[in-house]
Amino acid sequence: MQHTEHGEQLEIVRTLDELLEEAQRRGEPVLVSQLLRATSLARLVTRGLAAEAEPLLDEMLAHTRRHGLALFRADAHALRGRRLVLAKQEDAALTEIARALAVLDDSTSPDMHMSRREWAKTQSSALVDCWIVLNQLGVYEAAEEVIARAHQAIRETAGPHEITLQLMNRVKMLLGWGLRLERVERHEEAAAKFSTAASMAVAVEAPFAESLFPRRIGVPAVDQVGVLAAALALAAPDGSHIERLQRLLIEPGYPHQQVIVAIALARCLEQAGQHDDALKTLHATKLNLAEDNSMPSMRLHLLREIARLDSEADSEASRALADYSAALEVELWHMRESQLATLDTRREHERLSAQHGAISQQALQDPLTGLPNRRALDEHLRTLSASTTAQPLAVALIDLDGFKNVNDQHSHAEGDDVLRVVASTVRDALRGDDIVARYGGDEFVALLPGAPVSAAKQALGRAVTAVDSLPHHLSHGVTLSVGLVSLRPQERADQVLARADAAMYQAKRGGGNQVAAARSGAAESPTAEVELDSEGDPRPAAGEDT
Repeated sequence: MQHTEHGEQLEIVRTLDELLEEAQRRGEPVLVSQLLRATSLARLVTRGLAAEAEPLLDEMLAHTRRHGLALFRADAHALRGRRLVLAKQEDAALTEIARALAVLDDSTSPDMHMSRREWAKTQSSALVDCWIVLNQLGVYEAAEEVIARAHQAIRETAGPHEITLQLMNRVKMLLGWGLRLERVERHEEAAAKFSTAASMAVAVEAPFAESLFPRRIGVPAVDQVGVLAAALALAAPDGSHIERLQRLLIEPGYPHQQVIVAIALARCLEQAGQHDDALKTLHATKLNLAEDNSMPSMRLHLLREIARLDSEADSEASRALADYSAALEVELWHMRESQLATLDTRREHERLSAQHGAISQQALQDPLTGLPNRRALDEHLRTLSASTTAQPLAVALIDLDGFKNVNDQHSHAEGDDVLRVVASTVRDALRGDDIVARYGGDEFVALLPGAPVSAAKQALGRAVTAVDSLPHHLSHGVTLSVGLVSLRPQERADQVLARADAAMYQAKRGGGNQVAAARSGAAESPTAEVELDSEGDPRPAAGEDT
């Protein structure tokens, strides 16, 4: 998509938006994650749309946290990093990559939502998105580690297209790394990087011929992909590469290869004695990329090459500028080393924070059902009762009818299985923002923010029907009795739960498998509700005669 016409890019964005909207209606979590990634990425690579990716990435992070999709959550952080590079916020971008890598470090086993092959490809994709940002920032040692992990993730299932992509990425990285080493006068190390890149450029030929990349059949890869041609030229610059590089420089190409191709072409022109043409090539590329912020390290490589060719060697001022430039390069190199240390520190911090968060989460989670426990319920109830946007707040106490018989006639293990199934069924029957917590034993509490009693009764009625419709071998015939109330102003947690408990007993006395709402007539305001006493009978409100 990155080398298609702008109009085509906009059409692709519109199509992806339509697909995302349809997927969100169906609600399949992995598909929604994939399309959130695709719509975000499409905007990041389309001129003028990068800012529109931010709300989509926020949504992707929230969605992946909610559904426990760690690999896609890591990818959301990586794409955020890419967005921050475009916004020239390089330090913040590094933090997002640290977060992404911390998640990936702890995601070592396949996700239950995906097949092993799909999981491996998703892991590799997230790692490549991290690699892109690290490569953009010129943090090559970390980029090398990440791209190696990406290759390892799909080594068993990779086809020609994936192999080609991995090799081309590594060629691009090695060339950038070599140019960076040259800037601090480490020419032997730079030559070694160029040599390795050239070997890989040759190795790409076989898988490229079978890949899905747009290509001309029967034409060598180095004649079609600028970064591959540049690798051969930078390893051994001479006039034989000029014609091919000139053609590839003006053709639509793969991301971020234009600077590398221009530098390779300029060096070949310089070797052929065409000094002025070399400078014109570099200046034209600089002008063409004047508004491109996506590759800050490459921009410095280009400016350095222009300065090298444009200097007057015999001029005293030129020598002074060269000394100053060399000192700045050393300082930048030390800053790059600091970036590596910063990345490692932040990555470890994020990993430890995630572990601490997981431990904290366990303290608020019922180990049997995975629902929030009573402690978490108290916190949610306190937060929602203080929130004006959560009003009216419906509170329901849910008890299982016939559960004692399961334990008595079967086993506590069977009873645990029933609790898990019922908990999952109730959770799925309610809205995403509703909270279902285990209250204790075979009792659950549901909090429905912003739901008047009538709407909450319909929703909980769906839960009652869903449990009643479970296959007998899963539910052993248990049903639900639900007591429903609406939180009153200034009401404490124990008070509202006591009223919900009384309403639940009314549902029990009505035969169970139903919802009993503590309210009078059709009114839904808290003041119109009828409180039930411990026997289920209406209790007069405070101040009324008994």
